[in-house]
Amino acid sequence: MEPQQLSQELREGKNPHMTRRRAIIGLSMLGGSMGQLVTLYQTGIVNHLPDPPGQKIFDADRVDASNYAYSRFNSPDGPIMVVNYALTAWLAAAGGLDRARRNPLLPIAMGIKLVLDSAIAVELAREEWAENKAFCEYCQVATLASLASLVLAVPEVLTAIRTLKGGKNVAADASSQ
Repeated sequence: MEPQQLSQELREGKNPHMTRRRAIIGLSMLGGSMGQLVTLYQTGIVNHLPDPPGQKIFDADRVDASNYAYSRFNSPDGPIMVVNYALTAWLAAAGGLDRARRNPLLPIAMGIKLVLDSAIAVELAREEWAENKAFCEYCQVATLASLASLVLAVPEVLTAIRTLKGGKNVAADASSQ
């Protein structure tokens, strides 16, 4: 696809798949923003992450300073969150308006990544609670963003799978979803 056409389709194109892709991109930016806030704390740029008042299950400072938060790749987990959500946004933004039909591997790759992201986020929440008996609310906002993105991705992924299988009425499917 020519860059000019891709630019126009991404910015101005309208169909239900594109609407959901834009929501996934927005949710990915939200998840990445949560990772940025956690990173600021984990690297000493800010001294405190505020918690919701009266909610004892949240303690971002304790969780984000715990062994759990620094146990992967000899790194704090905040920057890893930022990179992860950037990759999801990239997969959601790649390809034009009708990518499920023209390049079905893109939405399928996005769907696989979102399944993995959601499963990992739920497991990390379990580990977070097991080690700290508290949650980082910023991390849990990102978890919800991953789960919502997975739900939003399903129609386009199914259209892409039908395309690969040679299903009929794929173009009609894309315009009606």
